[in-house]
Amino acid sequence: MTSPYTGIPKRQWPAKTKSLVKEHPLNQQQIVKVVLGCWNSIFESQIGGLRIGQDISPTPQAMGLFLHELIPHELQTKYPKTWRKNQNKDEKDIVCINRDRYSVELKTSSHKDQIFGNRSYAQQPTNSGKSKAGYFIAVNFQKFSSAKSARRPEIIRIRFGWLDHTDWIGQTAASGQQARLSTETYKNKFVTLYEA
Repeated sequence: MTSPYTGIPKRQWPAKTKSLVKEHPLNQQQIVKVVLGCWNSIFESQIGGLRIGQDISPTPQAMGLFLHELIPHELQTKYPKTWRKNQNKDEKDIVCINRDRYSVELKTSSHKDQIFGNRSYAQQPTNSGKSKAGYFIAVNFQKFSSAKSARRPEIIRIRFGWLDHTDWIGQTAASGQQARLSTETYKNKFVTLYEA
């Protein structure tokens, strides 16, 4: 897939990003409503009779997993002719039934403003596996406080944009399994939809 940023000077990337976000069939309000609704539903849930946020405080990894399950499911339930949850590892997290270009990868993180991928995101794409380029929803959330607190964690930020594999920076250590994004990428290739 050719990057929509090919041949466009970096100073024009923010405008291109806004254009890409505007053309996407999911509008900004839908994304925010679904993400916040799914987050709230986690705190209305029980596991083994225990209430999340009251009896148990799941790890950030577990909270991210809940969002990865709930957000695609909610979109599939609300818009079954347009969206569905991925069915295999070669598909993006949220599949656009009518046009795969609009399928979306979902990244969540308890970091205050960054998201992370595994190191494969920064590697040259191959013909196998899902494409590392395309639309991304990035969700940052608070983690549970270590101290017993009446205040529940909240969503900090929701961003939407287009990333290419070249935007990811892999760890250089042979044992490093993580990829990150530069400050410039957050600035130029995402639109912030929600900020607490």
